[in-house]
Amino acid sequence: MIEHVVSNFRKVYQKKAQAVAQPGFRYKLSFERVTNTLEKVFGIVLVLLVWELMPRLELIDPFLLPPFSDVLQSLVTLVSTGEIFKHFSVSIIRSVTGFFIGIGIAIPLGVFMGWYNKLEEVVDPLVQACRNSSVLALYPVFLLLFGIGEVSKMAIIIWGTIWPALLNTISGVKNTDPLLIKAARSMGVSNLTLLYKVIAPAALPSILTGVRLSAASSILVLVAAEMIGANAGLGFMIFYFEERYAVPEMYAGIITMSLLGVTVNYLLVALEKRLTGWKEKMVNE
Repeated sequence: MIEHVVSNFRKVYQKKAQAVAQPGFRYKLSFERVTNTLEKVFGIVLVLLVWELMPRLELIDPFLLPPFSDVLQSLVTLVSTGEIFKHFSVSIIRSVTGFFIGIGIAIPLGVFMGWYNKLEEVVDPLVQACRNSSVLALYPVFLLLFGIGEVSKMAIIIWGTIWPALLNTISGVKNTDPLLIKAARSMGVSNLTLLYKVIAPAALPSILTGVRLSAASSILVLVAAEMIGANAGLGFMIFYFEERYAVPEMYAGIITMSLLGVTVNYLLVALEKRLTGWKEKMVNE
């Protein structure tokens, strides 16, 4: 049966390779990519243009929302002085460390809970209660338990990172095609082989979606964690400039945080495409 499945996959990829090899197809694909890129760029340029004109035309208070050119100038100044790199490096270390610890806990636990349905039924109410608890509301609790320092910041980032990856991993394992599991069991494979060869590949797309959500959560929680009891980091920098009414510098920090989130998201999307290249995609003609 495995040989039959592999043969079907080979036929599908051969058809795709033949289609891609056609010059017309390549030209059409390149044209579509350029068009999609231009549409995205146009949307961003339009938003930035509105941002620039609204304060200039005094449709909004320039103090509350400075022109984008002023914000960009402040960002260039922060980069040239090297101040932003100090805060950026601290934030990256905190976010990446908390993220990897969080998914390191969430993915194995999610596989275990998805595999044993009875355990998932027993623990699910507690999981739902924890994941629906506001991270910001729990931050004072982490401060009381771990004090004002790196430990409390790492703990709150880990807490916010665990739940998306955990829930998506559980869902991916539970929604594995039962026919695949029955076929594997009929061939007498062990539970470990079944988990490694069947369950894990089938659940991988859902797991990677949870990883992307956890990465976004680690960055969002990071901002809140750095606004209290911190002396460095992008969140601290934004809060510092806001307290001193340095509004353009504050927006420069916000833009930097947004660029960080977008970059991480695109990197994870690229990783997902590489790891799940076997997955057939539905194409609407």
